[in-house]
Amino acid sequence: MILNFKDLSPNRVYHTLTQTVVPRPIAWVLSKNTEGTLNLAPFSYFTAISSDPAILMYAVGQKPTGEYKDSVVNVEVNNELVIHIADSDLANDVTQSAATLPNEQSELDLLDLNLVEFTGFSLPRIEKAKVAFGCKLHKVVEMGELPMKLVFVEVTQAYIDDEVVELDDKGRSKVDALKLDPLARLGGAEYANLKAVFKSERPQ
Repeated sequence: MILNFKDLSPNRVYHTLTQTVVPRPIAWVLSKNTEGTLNLAPFSYFTAISSDPAILMYAVGQKPTGEYKDSVVNVEVNNELVIHIADSDLANDVTQSAATLPNEQSELDLLDLNLVEFTGFSLPRIEKAKVAFGCKLHKVVEMGELPMKLVFVEVTQAYIDDEVVELDDKGRSKVDALKLDPLARLGGAEYANLKAVFKSERPQ
């Protein structure tokens, strides 16, 4: 099968990309609006792009109303957010948090999730998430015909559950990927987790 993207609708392109660029990590983004309401939403157009400074990027589309989703509106106003890496046990919560709600209503009101203080950061974190990044806004770039906003954020601190991390023989932190069990996004309504880890060494 050969697909010429010029002949495809944006919806068909979306479904093709999201079913073939897999698995994708999920940014589970916690932000706050000007009234203090917390928003929580998942984004699978997400990756780490730089380590000095430590920059993550996630892409945000629009609501059916044509307004941008709260996870970029809030961040552009308040400049801070927390990105969580959810494990597979949180799959249902991640999915439910994708509901389209008014900005003044929090997804957390619909979910059985406990928030805890993120020591040294202004926003809380989700207690059950094994990894959380406290971030500040770096830059927002709008692109595309739809359009989308690419949100570049700088990580200022990270929380990693002690149960999934240890120090290696060089004193570096080593996260056990199987214990972290990160939830990954596939196409349609499908998700995946890790069943095995193997090594393939890079050439010298």
